[in-house]
Amino acid sequence: MNTIPNPAVVTQRAAQRLPRWALLLFCAAYVVPGVFGRDPWRSADVGAFGYMVAIAEGRTGWLAPTVGQLPLETALLPHWIGAAAIVALSPWVDAALAARLPFALLLATTLALVWYAMYHLARTEAAQPVAFAFGGEAQPVQYARAMADGAVLALIATLGLLQLGHETTPELVQLTAIALVQWALAAAPFRRRRARAAIALGLPLLAASGAPAMAAVVGAIGAVICQRSTYAQARQFVPWVAASTLAALAVGTLAGTWAWRWGLKAETEQLWQLGRLWLWFLWPTSLLALWTAWRWRHHLTNRHIAVPVAILACALAASVVTGGSDRALMLGLPSLAVLAAFALPTLHRSASAAIDWFSVFFFSAIAIALWVIYLSMHLGVPAKPAANIAKLAIGFQPLFSAPALAAAAGGTLAWLWLVRWRTARHQAALWKSLVLPAGGVALAWLLTMTLGLPVLDYARSERPWVERIARHVPAGACVAAPDLGRPAVAALEFHGRWRVDARPSAERDTACAVLLRRQRDADRFVPPGPEWLPVARIRRPTERYDSTLLYRRAPPAR
Repeated sequence: MNTIPNPAVVTQRAAQRLPRWALLLFCAAYVVPGVFGRDPWRSADVGAFGYMVAIAEGRTGWLAPTVGQLPLETALLPHWIGAAAIVALSPWVDAALAARLPFALLLATTLALVWYAMYHLARTEAAQPVAFAFGGEAQPVQYARAMADGAVLALIATLGLLQLGHETTPELVQLTAIALVQWALAAAPFRRRRARAAIALGLPLLAASGAPAMAAVVGAIGAVICQRSTYAQARQFVPWVAASTLAALAVGTLAGTWAWRWGLKAETEQLWQLGRLWLWFLWPTSLLALWTAWRWRHHLTNRHIAVPVAILACALAASVVTGGSDRALMLGLPSLAVLAAFALPTLHRSASAAIDWFSVFFFSAIAIALWVIYLSMHLGVPAKPAANIAKLAIGFQPLFSAPALAAAAGGTLAWLWLVRWRTARHQAALWKSLVLPAGGVALAWLLTMTLGLPVLDYARSERPWVERIARHVPAGACVAAPDLGRPAVAALEFHGRWRVDARPSAERDTACAVLLRRQRDADRFVPPGPEWLPVARIRRPTERYDSTLLYRRAPPAR
C-alpha cells in the first residue's frame, strides 16, 4: 500500500451528509423533467423508439425487428426493454411515454450506483483523510457518505449527460451497466456476494446492450486492479471478473453486437472537434477530475483512484477511436463524477468561491433568458424573442400549461433559496462546491422542459413534418423512402401510419405509389426516373437547407 499521506484534510464538521430529502429532490428535478409531455425527438431517440413500438404493435418480430424493411443495426436488448414496457402499459399509457419510463428508471439507477460506488471507494484505507494529532478528523462512514453525496451532485452537474441521459437509446442501458461494473469493483472488499452478482451481470449486460469491446477492456483492467489490491477480498474477486469478462465476450458474439467503428483520422480538424466535444461534454466535472489527478498523483495505483481512472480512460479511448463519439464518451461520466468528488477535500477556498459565483451568474442568466422568452411568447412583452421564434419555428402556436408554469415557478424559487443558503455564510460541508453547479443544471433542465417544452418539442419532433406530408398522402398508403434514414422512416411509420419501404433499391423496384426523396441544398440532386411525377417540396418547420421531395407514380401509358 502507498505510504505517502493523502492530501485530504477533512474535519468531522465538514463530513456532514446532504439531507436525504434534498438529495432526492435534486435527483427528481433532474430525472423527471423531459419524461412526460413530449414526442420522441429527432435522430437516435425516435429511431430507437420506432423499433420498440414496431415490436410492441406486432408489425415486426422480436428476434429480427425491422422498420421500413430495414433491419436493426444496434443491440436487441435495449429495444426489448422499451417494447416490453409498451406492451405492459398499453393501452393505459401512451406508447412514447411507456417506452421512456424504464429508461428514466435506468438513469435513476445510475445515480444510485454512483453514490454507492463512491461510498465504498471513499471507505478504503488509502482514501481516508489525514488523522489529526488531537482528533477531530472525519469518521470513515460519515466521510464516505459526504463524498458519495458530492459524486451524485457532480454527475448531475455534467453537461454531457443532460440530453443523452433522457433518451430511449441503447447507450443509456450501457451507462447503467458500466455504473454497475464500477460499483462491483468498488464494493468487492466490503460486499463480497453482492459484488460478485453485480460483476456477473454488469459486463454481460454491457456487451448485450452494444458495447462488448468496452466490456472486454474494462473487465481485463478491472482484473488487474483487483489482483494488485492490498485487500484479500479484492484479490479473491479476480476469478469472478475474469469469468464475467469471458461471459461478456460470449454474449457479444451470440447477440451479434460486435461492430468495429474506426473513425479516427489523422486530421487536425477532427482533433479540434474532439477537443471541443470533450471541453463542453465533460464540463465542469473534468476540471475537478484534473485537479484530483494532480493532488492524488502519488495514489494513482490505489483502488479508489485506479478504478475510476481505468474506466474513464477506456471511455476516452473509445471516443477517440470512433472519431469523436459523444455516446461512447458518455460511458465515462460515472467514473468522472467519482474522480471529481475526490477533489472536494483538497479544494482551496478561493477555487470553491469561484465555482459558486460562476454558477450563480451563469445559471441565473439562463433562467432569466428562459423566463423572458416564455413571457414574450404568451404576453408579447418583450416582442423580439417571440418574433425570432416565429421565424425559426414556422407555424408554432404557444401552448399554456398551468402545471408546467407551477413547476417552473417552484424550481426558480428553490434556486433562489439555494443561492441565498450557499452565499449567506461559509458552509463547511464537503459537497458545498457542487451544490450550485448541480442545482443550476437541474434548474436549466426543468425550465427548458416546462417553459420551453412546447416550442422545443415542435422543433425536435418529427410530427409536424409528418403532418405536412399527410396533406398529400392518404392514410394507410405505401411510401418508398430509400434515402431518408432510419429515424425519419420510424417517424413515418409511427406518426403517419404508412407502410414504408426504405430499402436502398426501393425507388426502382418498389410497389409503392408514393416516393419521398431527401434533398440537401448544398448537394447535387439526381432526380428519380420518369415514372415518378413531382408533387410537392416539404420542409421541416425549423429546417432551412434540407427538404423532402414528394413524388407520385405516373399512370401507365395507354
